[in-house]
Amino acid sequence: MTEINRENSELPKGWVIVPMQKIAYQITDGTHKTPNYKNNGIRFISIKNIRPYKPINWESYEKYISEDEHQELIKRCKPEYDDILFPRIGTLGFAKRIDFKETVSIFVGLGLIKPHKNIVISKYVEYFMNSPIIYNLSHKKATGTGRKTLPLEESRRFPFLLPPLSEQHRIVDKIEELFSELDKGVELLKKSLKQLKIYRQAVLKSAFEGKLTEAWRTEHQDTLEDAQTLLTQIKAERECRYQQQLEEWKKAVKDWEANGKDGKKPTKPQKPNELPPLTEEELSELPSLPDGWLYVKAEEISDFITKGTTPSKNELFEDFGDIPFIKVYNLTNNGQLDFSIKPTFVSLATHQGFLSRSKVFPNDILMNIVGPPLGKVSLVPDKFKEWNINQAIVRYRVFNILLNKYLLYYLLSQVTIDRISKRAKATAGQFNLTLEICRDAEIPICSFHEQSQIVQEIESRLSICDQLETTITENIEKAEALRQSILKRAFEGKLVPQNPDDEPASELLKRIQAEKTDETSKNSSKQLELDVTSASFHS
Repeated sequence: MTEINRENSELPKGWVIVPMQKIAYQITDGTHKTPNYKNNGIRFISIKNIRPYKPINWESYEKYISEDEHQELIKRCKPEYDDILFPRIGTLGFAKRIDFKETVSIFVGLGLIKPHKNIVISKYVEYFMNSPIIYNLSHKKATGTGRKTLPLEESRRFPFLLPPLSEQHRIVDKIEELFSELDKGVELLKKSLKQLKIYRQAVLKSAFEGKLTEAWRTEHQDTLEDAQTLLTQIKAERECRYQQQLEEWKKAVKDWEANGKDGKKPTKPQKPNELPPLTEEELSELPSLPDGWLYVKAEEISDFITKGTTPSKNELFEDFGDIPFIKVYNLTNNGQLDFSIKPTFVSLATHQGFLSRSKVFPNDILMNIVGPPLGKVSLVPDKFKEWNINQAIVRYRVFNILLNKYLLYYLLSQVTIDRISKRAKATAGQFNLTLEICRDAEIPICSFHEQSQIVQEIESRLSICDQLETTITENIEKAEALRQSILKRAFEGKLVPQNPDDEPASELLKRIQAEKTDETSKNSSKQLELDVTSASFHS
């Protein structure tokens, strides 16, 4: 029953359908004028502060107004304990009961329902306003494009399912009982997700301390290179790469000369510096390593470590273009690159010219260097032959002596992130890693065969974590779906049994109207209309 249709929906015995405005003595919204904010005073809240069934989130939107301005605003809209707040603009179809005593005023994006307490229970109204019925009606009746707006008059006309007052209590009690059980289950599931995260980091920590491959090393100790051999291999790799760059430079110079020396002459690559080993002081701050392993600085095992830059806005294109341009939000905490998020492109000319220094290729490793948070690391996939990056990302391109996934997992380790983060420069709440910090990062290396085994040991464990995480996440989603199913059954009259001794809602309304009529005749106050047949259930 996603919408109430009086012709094809049989109401439970004792229930009636009335327009929402008949169960409330006021349905209004917050001020339409931006107030004069103060550093302190009366809290002024918006849609950002409310979530269904959750405590008010004061931190998500923290604004204050003066007492004088508050007194002026509450002449029209006075939020009080047990009133119901609901969004009118943007994200629609939920509500939050005011379950706090603090004095507040509200902005135009929030609607306010002040229920008749002798007709309906506030908690019942809150649950009804969070039901699929209201979610669907809110979106159907909203107007505008982009950020939808629910007209106040439409919300006042929403059909409201009103059971006998005693049954409302039973419904609320049953919903709270079932929701409490759901909350406990969801809390356990979320706790499991946190434990998985801790386990993942424990796996990575053990891997790069040599503990995951301790038994494997014992079995293969006669075939593994020692530290001195590794150092020799590193030097040979760096020299080989330098010679390759020289050949590429010579070819580029010939092409430049053949083109009449047009433009700037290609820059000759610099011979790699002879890097000294880590000092005793530096090593003392690092975890100890198994025999045969050693620490080296990142620039010893990687091609030129560089970062990107950002061209002008008119050189960036959304959704299409020649070369994909990676931003920090495309990096993840699981090693994968997610280019489905706001994909941006640059032209081939920009890539070859302005951004030529930061070209990226498949199997390069990218890490964000501006935070918080730091620690987003991704392996570049082969979806495109070439990519480029912005200024908040550093690129590592490892030599053949190192497996790229080995470095990937090392950079994803919280131990590594914490150590590098301590060196970051903090400016106005930002943490920035310089290229020098990235190049000086200490990397524990071992034989190529052991690297391969380490990656295998990590991935066999993390793949199980991935499967468990998927299952847990699916169960959390199912729990939220079950919450909506409970509300659906509640407002179909199927959640609790009916009691024939309950006073029907229609009789309650007649009695309340009689009392109001009597009060009107005594006090000449405005009569409260409670015509239970005036609601339209098709609109």
